[in-house]
Amino acid sequence: MCSNYRPIGNKELSFFDAPPIDDVIPKGDAYPGSAAPLVYRPANNGPRAAVLGTFGLLPVWAKEQSFAKRTYNARSETVAEKPSFRNAWQKRQLCIVPATAIYEPCYETGKAVWWRIQRADGLPMALAGLWERKNWDDDQPGWSFTMLTVNADDHPVMRRFHKPGDEKRMTVILDGRQVEDWLAAATEAQMREILRPCDPALLTASSGRLSD
Repeated sequence: MCSNYRPIGNKELSFFDAPPIDDVIPKGDAYPGSAAPLVYRPANNGPRAAVLGTFGLLPVWAKEQSFAKRTYNARSETVAEKPSFRNAWQKRQLCIVPATAIYEPCYETGKAVWWRIQRADGLPMALAGLWERKNWDDDQPGWSFTMLTVNADDHPVMRRFHKPGDEKRMTVILDGRQVEDWLAAATEAQMREILRPCDPALLTASSGRLSD
């Protein structure tokens, strides 16, 4: 799971073949309810686009934007059944969440110490996500997103995090061709084929957060 990460900036969106966002991307780390960029492919199969969305999926029936604090991660095993996520899943509203690093708590010292996980090659990370869009009282469309997670009990890097005894979970980190395969997935089978732990060699982990 991931409740805290560092989004990329506008300049880095070109790495994912997406144009800059007109809105200002907030600096620093993102938490549930924060605004951060997502990259998606429009329904007409046009070029990739990027928008600013709320971290935490807001289904069309959500009454308050604070609901995002409950929907920032979606378990891949149950995403098709959960009311909060099934509409986005069934409609294949797929996105990537671009990140510089994700943060997870490590308890190996006996207490929680926040670690940052990044790509070993220093490139931006692409996290598999779902998006929603709804109108609020001011009739303005609002984008939101969630990150998909999978079991990480056997992952050499990600199993080090979270409380002892808890199930180990990790976000789905896409690499190479997987980014396009995820955005272009046309069936549930194609989507599920991608939802698996990444190669451990792709990642590096160290204690501490990124400086602003």
